Amino acid sequence: MSEIRNIEPKSLWSYFDEICKIPRASKKETKIIEFLLNWAKQNNIEAKKDEVGNILMKKPATAGMGNRKSIILQSHIDMVCEKNSDSNHNFDIDPIIPYIDGDWVKAKGTTLGADDGIGVAAQMDILTSKNIKHGPIECLFTVDEETGLTGAFALKPNFFESEILLNLDSEDDGEIFIGCAGGIDTVAETKFTKEQVPANHSYYKLEIRGLKGGHSGDEIDKGHANSNKILNRFLHYGSHNFGIRLTEFNGGNLRNAIPREAFSLFSVPNENILKFTDFFNQLKKSIENEFIFVEQNINISLTKFDFLDFVIDEKTQNNLLNSIYACPHGVISMSAGMKGMVSTSTNLASVKFKSGNKIEITTSQRSDSESMKTDIATMVKSVFELSGFAVKQGDGYPGWTPNPNSEILVIGANSYKKLFNVEPVVRSIHAGLECGLFLEKYPKLDMISFGPTLRNVHSPDEKVLIPTVEKFRNHLIDILENAPLEN
Repeated sequence: MSEIRNIEPKSLWSYFDEICKIPRASKKETKIIEFLLNWAKQNNIEAKKDEVGNILMKKPATAGMGNRKSIILQSHIDMVCEKNSDSNHNFDIDPIIPYIDGDWVKAKGTTLGADDGIGVAAQMDILTSKNIKHGPIECLFTVDEETGLTGAFALKPNFFESEILLNLDSEDDGEIFIGCAGGIDTVAETKFTKEQVPANHSYYKLEIRGLKGGHSGDEIDKGHANSNKILNRFLHYGSHNFGIRLTEFNGGNLRNAIPREAFSLFSVPNENILKFTDFFNQLKKSIENEFIFVEQNINISLTKFDFLDFVIDEKTQNNLLNSIYACPHGVISMSAGMKGMVSTSTNLASVKFKSGNKIEITTSQRSDSESMKTDIATMVKSVFELSGFAVKQGDGYPGWTPNPNSEILVIGANSYKKLFNVEPVVRSIHAGLECGLFLEKYPKLDMISFGPTLRNVHSPDEKVLIPTVEKFRNHLIDILENAPLEN
């Protein structure tokens, strides 16, 4: 039995521990869907599943609460699967191993999945509780939030009945979210030609490791380093000044995670080895100084490599390195209407050498303005088209426009102040939430989003602050107990 089951509230943490045992990577939610449906049956909870795997469970009002408006709780069942490079964890079969580290719960070598496993566990806790007063409750468990919002996109307009929604997918105790950014992905692809490795060259591997990474929405303003950008600085200068020839460039994994690791294989003309290694040492020191207050564990290494089969053609090499250099990454603009809030950003998420001599570069753009979202996505698209890449963009997803006059916001804010004697911060979030898509299907929805404190989500350093989980549960229960009356 995991040690986290002894944390209060034990009911919620026990459910989270159960969830950790079940593989639930985005687009691979079959096992967690089966688990939830079986669990509902065992607990005599009404449940149904739609065509894509979204699950809805219902619980009737408790005695004396039948005159309250129905409230739907919502969280997503998939998780981001990131691990440290020295981890052998297989997300398809291995359980997440949570452990306690002071006031935090973390996972051994992988993402923890508290995003949004804590929300799922909270719903299960509410559904089985015998001593909580509440009106009619619906619980929505959505699939594939992290890599495509598939569940929210596919949700049918008549799948649930409630007109008040509590999204349990936020990451800051003391904050209530009433809006979010919209987003779009921009993916560039090109082909290269394999050429013979030039004579009188030596072979090297350059690696960037140990970066913090993190969520490309919530963490984009923290100044975390981008492994693809750092690696490209070495390669771009080396290509233009020392004649290096590239064999491979691979960095990052997920569209919504700031890349933490990257590596490249390349050859260096023997006559330029000393100059290149001197340059490497100088730039390494400069970059370490640049990020001394942000990336304390940055690891940049250059090692000899035994053998290279090929190098890519020089034209593609130049186009690749130039486009990565020119591609923007990070905060583009801050909100004029909400102090300290990012308005528009872009994430250079991954660079992959793939089968068929293909190179694929994945980026994602976010904004609370539809026009600015289009603008930054077009900027990124133009960078890669100028270098001859074929570029595709998804349909994107809408933002959630704040409603400061929300009825459930008043209840949620008053509840937090009553329970904890402090005013909650009410704001929008730069991350994408499913709420914007829900609003398209259910235009009368009144929504807020809240949750416990999570940090470093979408990275193996993900952690959840233990005391805030109990606060989150108490806040949720109090909102349910004070649900608005039916008109």
